[in-house]
Amino acid sequence: MLFEQINETADFLRSKGITSPTVGIVMGTGLGAMADKMENQLVITYTHIPNFPEATVEFHKGNLIYGTIGKVNVIAMQGRFHYYEGYSMQQITFPVRVMKALGVSNLFLSNAAGGLNLQYKKGDLVLIEDHLNFLPDNPLRGLKDPQFGERFVDMSQPYNSGLNKKILSIAAAQNANMRRGTYAAVMGPNLETKAEYRWLRSTGADLVGMSTVPEVIVANQVGIKCAAISVVTDECNPENLQPVNIAEIIAVAGVADEKLSSILFETIASMELI
Repeated sequence: MLFEQINETADFLRSKGITSPTVGIVMGTGLGAMADKMENQLVITYTHIPNFPEATVEFHKGNLIYGTIGKVNVIAMQGRFHYYEGYSMQQITFPVRVMKALGVSNLFLSNAAGGLNLQYKKGDLVLIEDHLNFLPDNPLRGLKDPQFGERFVDMSQPYNSGLNKKILSIAAAQNANMRRGTYAAVMGPNLETKAEYRWLRSTGADLVGMSTVPEVIVANQVGIKCAAISVVTDECNPENLQPVNIAEIIAVAGVADEKLSSILFETIASMELI
């Protein structure tokens, strides 16, 4: 059933003119400036796409955008799906499988995250080099048919070193301080307690958020190269923890969005993929 849904959705998108994307983008909470940088745009709302879930988070616009960055054909998700919305892991990662069916070979993801590393400050950009998966389910569970990809997916390098090097080089050229760290994915939607922040720090996590990891797991299964960047939107120091709300998180992400989008734009534009 899932494989048929993937093909149905891919066929629908091709019929609308999305024919040859090689790069995919997933824009996280409060992060959407990349959409303004894409040329020759074709925009389709998620509600018009067969088998796509609906974005229920009010600050995720819920648009699929096809266009160009330089000479590269790009398909971008303006808003993603989360486990805390009530969706299954296969629903959350369905767009990644559709991207693969359409021809995407490189995927760039962004998210808003809490900074567990005490050196991180609000607005910092952090290149994710590894992750810890504390979500209560796995998007590969139950998929035994080889057409979905290798069942026992190797995750020794979930984030592609070549893409990471390119991002770091572009960031340096733009005089942007790109930090590097490990991202922990939790279920949410509540933020964490002081004790939970202490525990997460003890696991080796530098960042905590509620997304990204399921998409990265599936991308690795289907052979899409990944890179992911977090914007630190709140400082999670359990010894000096300040109350935070979603409006503040979105505001901080919005300030950092232009810098992040500029780095991703130049990274993608420099890729000879067509």
